[in-house]
Amino acid sequence: MSGGWPTDVLFWAFSAMAVISAILVFVTDSMVRAAYWLMASFVAVGAILVTLNAQFLGLILILMMAGEMTIMAIFMVMFMMNPAGLNPMLMVHQHRTAILSGVGSFLALATVGLFAEFPDRPAAIVGPAIVPLGQELLGTSMLVFESAGVALLAVMIGAIALVSHRGRYGDAEQGSEEPPLEVETSQ
Repeated sequence: MSGGWPTDVLFWAFSAMAVISAILVFVTDSMVRAAYWLMASFVAVGAILVTLNAQFLGLILILMMAGEMTIMAIFMVMFMMNPAGLNPMLMVHQHRTAILSGVGSFLALATVGLFAEFPDRPAAIVGPAIVPLGQELLGTSMLVFESAGVALLAVMIGAIALVSHRGRYGDAEQGSEEPPLEVETSQ
């Protein structure tokens, strides 16, 4: 990092925020809260990229994850029919498999990070890449991005309209509760 101690402090603060909010994704009992904690974690990672002088990647990550997590939360609420997505529910399934997968993935990535030889050749800078990219995004591809944005907005409004009145377990305004689990026993 080249920004001095303030950049170092911001880097570590965003790193801590990313880790803490990622842990909260698995601790919370609401799917909407989990989606927004995940978004907070991605925003922190985007801010880390900004502190590492990769502003474009950081801002794109923040914009993409903010939109994606919002859409994901709306679709989760729509398909789970959980009013507002705030009812308590078990967010982690198959604990043993999840823990083994997470530890195995971490060890595999850590092994690659420690023992792989990464290229140490800086890429040649041809010219500013942001200007051509901005011209492409706001030029000929503008209609595509605007159309996709309007379509996503319409889908989000429709999803909210569909799930706002009645949830999976009853009317949202009367307070819905998940029915007890009934297990059939053979006698």
